Amino acid sequence: MQITHSPDAAEQPRHRHDVRSRALVITLLTTIALGGLLALPAQREDRQSAKPLAFADILPLKARSPASDAATLQEVRARFEQGVAMLHMRQYEYALTAFHQVLALAPELPEAHVNMGFALVGLEQWKHARDFFESAINLRRDQVNAYYGLAISLEALGDRPGAMGAMQTYLHRAAPDDAFRERAESALWEWRAGPRDASGTADGH
Repeated sequence: MQITHSPDAAEQPRHRHDVRSRALVITLLTTIALGGLLALPAQREDRQSAKPLAFADILPLKARSPASDAATLQEVRARFEQGVAMLHMRQYEYALTAFHQVLALAPELPEAHVNMGFALVGLEQWKHARDFFESAINLRRDQVNAYYGLAISLEALGDRPGAMGAMQTYLHRAAPDDAFRERAESALWEWRAGPRDASGTADGH
């Protein structure tokens, strides 16, 4: 192959040096620009966290990698505590949202199922509450407060025999100083003494 000689071959080293310099400058400028773009979301998050957040603003979750187990556990705990606080304040819809987020991260956490049930009891959504109490029991047979919630839900749905059975199970498994024991004993006594229809359930249900 014949190599053609350029008349300005002596200028090529300088030309290549200029091209490399320009390429280096362009690369640096591009890197700085991309860095600025990547920093924008973090700056926005800082500005958002500096102002008061509504409860609903705290809840949306980002997808996490399997390597972030510790962060996920921390987030589950934070959402769970928020839900419990909302339950105590009788803010049942907020509690429902919080525990829904807990279950999105930890779907087999029995306590979250129970608290979803109690939030639904507060909203008088008895069928859904029953389902969550039952799922909590399926996940953990000795989840004692689930039997109490199940009894309340079944009684509201007109299944007094089922409610009595669930409440008896609660009383059998609960500690003597359990916070719900006194109310459970009172409810069970009322259900036993109350009138029944032909199907064995209480009148009026």
